[in-house]
Amino acid sequence: METQNFLFILFGVVIVAFLIADLGFFNKTNHRIEPKSALIQSLFWITISIAFSFLIYIFLDKDLAAEFLSAYVTEKMLSVDNLFVIMLIFSYFKLEEKYHHRVLFWGILGAIVFRALFITAGAYIIGQIHWVLYIFGALLVYTGIKLLQDKKEEHIDFKHNQIIRLAHKFLPFTASHHNGKFFFKENGKFYFTSLFLVILLIEGTDIIFAVDSIPAVFSISQNIFIVFTSNIFAIMGLRSLFFLVESVLHRFHHLQKGLSFILVFIGAKMLSGIFGLHLSSITSFGIIIFALATSMILSVIFPKKI
Repeated sequence: METQNFLFILFGVVIVAFLIADLGFFNKTNHRIEPKSALIQSLFWITISIAFSFLIYIFLDKDLAAEFLSAYVTEKMLSVDNLFVIMLIFSYFKLEEKYHHRVLFWGILGAIVFRALFITAGAYIIGQIHWVLYIFGALLVYTGIKLLQDKKEEHIDFKHNQIIRLAHKFLPFTASHHNGKFFFKENGKFYFTSLFLVILLIEGTDIIFAVDSIPAVFSISQNIFIVFTSNIFAIMGLRSLFFLVESVLHRFHHLQKGLSFILVFIGAKMLSGIFGLHLSSITSFGIIIFALATSMILSVIFPKKI
């Protein structure tokens, strides 16, 4: 337990240090993130995540390391849908590229807070009612099957979005970005900008996606240390992934099918516990990686017809 606590402190130091360095030193001003910078950041977070899994392997347990990597990869794949939605939000509000980083920074910071709350609540519920894991499993199987026929991002209607309606009902807004500010004071009255509204939408959609991702990670591991660290590492790399694959993400159209398979697999694995069946964490990780690689390869071999 002492070793796990040490690793958790190390994890916290890395996350906080990067957040401070990101906004405090490297990105003080609003600017467009170049693909080279996005690639470096993406490789950084992938490398840090893999290195952290090695520390888990060395100091804790190989099965826990496999659970961490499985949860990390699954969360990364689930984030693909989130990226599509973020692109749609930016496009709808005609958000200039120089503001993308600022909005995503605060959006992801909010996502970390909400994920921490959801994971804590999920761990408490599972601790009190263990069979709720079977409900998670059934939910994932249902979501995976539905995902084959459905795409969440196609059903987003910004004109009738409840978040936008409620925001305009209770807060005074201006259509201006106001030089990247989220709110400003004019004639003694506070006004919120469209950037603040974009953040509200990003946070709202992340909460919706968390309904899938949190049960998925808990279905892989019930260790809150593994669940939390894998989830946050995946989210931290989401922003750089957005800038890196913004122009090519749609080419990997079979990722949706790969994700569908993974959700059904994880859900079925959890439900198999009812019958006393067990699949090792290392085998599960191998199957998840195989599904991810296959869906990407098929996307390249059989490109989407335009």
